Amino acid sequence: MLQLRPNYSVYILRCADNTYYTGIASDVARRIAEHENSPRGAKYLKGRGPLTLVYSESVGDRSIATRIEYRIKQLNRTEKEALINGSTRLCDLRTDRNSAQS
Repeated sequence: MLQLRPNYSVYILRCADNTYYTGIASDVARRIAEHENSPRGAKYLKGRGPLTLVYSESVGDRSIATRIEYRIKQLNRTEKEALINGSTRLCDLRTDRNSAQS
């Protein structure tokens, strides 16, 4: 029997203190609810609510989502805001930054 892998999304939340949190989830709405109401939420987000979803995009399987999440976390605030407002595309992050320098 063929098992379907869950499709993962990468998301960015804006916290009440105007910081950003990046994560991945197969169900973004459920994961945000966990961040807000459950001990399964990220420690970073404790006491930083209310949380606002400012970016979410479906990216594929967990492995791809994890790599993209890592790349987003390496961005500075200005670069993250460019992704959020659409002036940078997620597909621009899929290539390895170091491969252009090799």
